[in-house]
Amino acid sequence: MESDGLVRQIRDALRARADPERAVAQQAYMKSALPFYGVRLPEVRAVARAAARSYDVAVAAEAASALWDTVTHREEWYAAMALRGLPGLRRAPDTLEVVTAMVRSGRWWDITDELSHRVADMLDADAVTTARAVRAWSVDEDLWIRRLAIISQLGRKERTDRALLEDAIEPNRADAAFFVAKAIGWALRDYARTDPDWVRAYLDAHDLRALSRREAARHLL
Repeated sequence: MESDGLVRQIRDALRARADPERAVAQQAYMKSALPFYGVRLPEVRAVARAAARSYDVAVAAEAASALWDTVTHREEWYAAMALRGLPGLRRAPDTLEVVTAMVRSGRWWDITDELSHRVADMLDADAVTTARAVRAWSVDEDLWIRRLAIISQLGRKERTDRALLEDAIEPNRADAAFFVAKAIGWALRDYARTDPDWVRAYLDAHDLRALSRREAARHLL
């Protein structure tokens, strides 16, 4: 398969940039069962994007799946996500399916947070279908899927769907899980840069975990 060449090219480039000392520190920081090559995330993204320039988007999609399914080092997951963020793939019809599968298998904040950007892309591409998915995710048994729902609008600024943000938060307001409570605070803090009055009103009207409230109000006067 043509995608095998792209996978091999990415892996060879990552191996060539490996830093064993950094790899140990990265694995410890991420509490990862997977080892690292020791390549910084911006460089991983650059490697994946550069390698993909010689291939069409269908090949890049196949390579992303192959890197994910046959991963040997965590940066290969990062490279797979970078491929799914290519202009020709970030709004592909299978994006939501691919994102949720990656989040369910990755099961950690680095994976979930990176893939939330693809959900934001899909809200621009197909708001109705994507919002329906986000609302379903908000009550999922998997906390990482619920975190994905909560942070799915980060950076959307004036394009933020406030009703969707509220609906994603509502089933999770009382959740004591750190990564859920933190996500709620982060999502509200991010939107406060665009509409601080709305966030103040939301905080006044809703009971939240202390962590969520503290994070949400961090930059509010």
